[in-house]
Amino acid sequence: MKIATLEPCLNCGACCASYRVSFYWAEADANGIADSMVEALTPVYSCLRGTNHSSPHCQALVGEVGKAVKCSMYEQRPSPCREVLAGDDKCQKARARHGLPALPTKTVTDSDKLAA
Repeated sequence: MKIATLEPCLNCGACCASYRVSFYWAEADANGIADSMVEALTPVYSCLRGTNHSSPHCQALVGEVGKAVKCSMYEQRPSPCREVLAGDDKCQKARARHGLPALPTKTVTDSDKLAA
């Protein structure tokens, strides 16, 4: 897998406006995610509010995609959010979907994976 540095995420946000963020329901409680940010999908799975649409846009995303953005619940974000890394395949597809240029990539190290 290849990634770039994480700084591009601060002016991107494309992944937050491209994918449904679904996870095991108990992860919301374990991470301290507010009930107002969670939507039930099934008895077992939940998703972040705003991501279960044909044009997803997480309600935690603050700012304009491709300009300046931040996650209003970054420290509490669930595992699917932590798994997308700047420059990986999901990132590049999301950037393309929003008309943003591809990021240069570098090799992922174990410390990069742990930091995510």
